[in-house]
This record gives sequence, structure tokens and C-alpha cells, in this order.
Amino acid sequence: MGSKLNSQKGRSYILNMADKEKKKKESIFDLSKYIDKPIRVKFQGGREASGVLKGFDPLLNLVLDGTIEYMRDPDDQYKLTEDTRQLGLVVCRGTSVVLICPQDGMEAIPNPFIQQQDG
Repeated sequence: MGSKLNSQKGRSYILNMADKEKKKKESIFDLSKYIDKPIRVKFQGGREASGVLKGFDPLLNLVLDGTIEYMRDPDDQYKLTEDTRQLGLVVCRGTSVVLICPQDGMEAIPNPFIQQQDG
């Protein structure tokens, strides 16, 4: 009796794992279209940088080349100054990324969180 119950639990577990595989979350970001293009990144804590996107992963870890950091005002950490510093090739940790935008402007996209209604 016990082994039959365990085998049912095992089958149930495998089916649940298969369902999870089907329902993998898709990222609403398509950063692949910005590969080899300049982007600007804002981080937690107020830092900002720009550079050419060379790579990324699902956790939003970014690889930027020719990176420039925009220096902040010592009196107001959220105010940027005209000063910059060259960082070169950097890896940005995805957990600290707040905003990513193309350097040459933005494009409007439909809100992915609301149901589109046919009109």
C-alpha cells in the first residue's frame, strides 16, 4: 500500500514539474534587439552608466563595453553632475538594475499586464 502511494506521489510530482516547464515565465524585455547598441542603465542607489550592450542573461546581468559612469553631486546623491569617468568593459549585476533604456530614445509598447480588447 505504501509503495503504491509513493509511486502516485512520484507521478504527481513529475506531472507538476512538467506543468512548470510549460508555464516558464517569459521575460517582457527583449534586450536582444539592443545588442551592440548604446543603452543607459540606472542602478539602485542612484548610479547611472551608459555603454554598448554586449550581452545579458535572464537575471538582467548586463555586459557593457565602452562604459561611462555619470558622476553624482556629493551634496545630493540623486543629482548628476557634468563629470563622467570611463569604465571600459563592465559586468552589471542584474539585482541592482532599476532601469534600462536605449541611448537614442524610447519606443512605446502596449502594456503587457492588461488584457488587450478587440475593438
